Amino acid sequence: MEYTNKIAIIGVPQDLGASRRGVDMGPSAIRVAGLKKKLETLGYQVNDFGNIECQDIEISEKEESIKNPKLKHKKNIINTCTNLKKTVEQVVSDGFFPLILGGDHSLTIGTMAGLKKRTNGKIGIIWIDAHGDFNTVSTTPSGNIHGMPFGVITGRGDKDLLEIGPSPTVSEKNSVLIAVRDLDGGEIDNLIKSQITTFTMHDIDELGIAEVSRRAIDIACKEVDYLHVSFDIDALDPSVAPGTGTPVVGGLTYREAHLLLENIHKSGILFSFEMVEVNPTLDVRNQTAKLAVDLISSAFGKKII
Repeated sequence: MEYTNKIAIIGVPQDLGASRRGVDMGPSAIRVAGLKKKLETLGYQVNDFGNIECQDIEISEKEESIKNPKLKHKKNIINTCTNLKKTVEQVVSDGFFPLILGGDHSLTIGTMAGLKKRTNGKIGIIWIDAHGDFNTVSTTPSGNIHGMPFGVITGRGDKDLLEIGPSPTVSEKNSVLIAVRDLDGGEIDNLIKSQITTFTMHDIDELGIAEVSRRAIDIACKEVDYLHVSFDIDALDPSVAPGTGTPVVGGLTYREAHLLLENIHKSGILFSFEMVEVNPTLDVRNQTAKLAVDLISSAFGKKII
C-alpha cells in the first residue's frame, strides 16, 4: 500500500442510529478540540471536507420506524451511508487518507462501502468498542442500527443495508473486535459462529494491551494490503470518556487506548480511520472530544519522544 501524507476530514453528523441523540454534534466538538492543527503539527496536509448531508427525522420517517421497530430510521440511515460512500470513494481516488468523524456507529456501513471500490473488500478491520455492534434484525433488542454495522459489513443483516456496499465490504478473517464488554445474547451466538477474532476486556486484563495489540494487528493485516480502524469512544472507561451515549464501566484506560493506537500506527498499513459516538451533550467541558483528538493523533504517529 502506498503512503499518503494527505488527510481528508469527513464529518457525519448523524445520530438516528442510537437511542440517545446528540452524537450529531460530535464532528463539530472534535474539530473545536483542535484536530486539524494537531494533525498539521505532525506533518500532514489536512483538508477538511466539511460534513456530508444527513437527513433528520421527518413525520413519514417516524411512521416507518413505528411500523418497523427492528430497524429504526432505516431510510435516513441508508441515505446517510450512501452519501458517505460516495464521499469516501472520491477522497480515496484523489489520494487522501479518509478520517471520518461521527456521528453514531451505523455510519461504518457507508465508510466500508466507499472503501470497497479501492480495496475490493480485501481490507482488515480493527473494531474498538465496548459493544459488538453485531446484531441483526432477528437478534436486536432495541432496533437501533448502530448496534448492527459490524454485522452488516461482514455480510449479515437487512438486505437494504447490505446492498449499500454491497456487503461484505471487509475480510471477515481479518476482522478483530477489541475492548468489548457488553454483548447481547444473539450477538454472542453470531460472533461465535463467525471468523471474527474477539478480545474482551477480560483478555486485555490477562494478556495486557501490548500483547493484544500485537495479535490484533497480525490478524487484521495478514494477507491484506489495507487496514481500517473503527474507534467507538465508549471503548474507554466512562471515567475518562464521559461524553458518550452508551457508557459501560470497566473499559480501556487512557494509556491502554493510546498504546493500542500507537502500535497500529507502527504497522504502517493503516488506510482509513473513524472516531464515533462522541456526544457533547453528555460531556464535561469537551473532555471526551479532546481525548478523541489525542487518540487520533496517536493513530497518526504522535509519540512522547
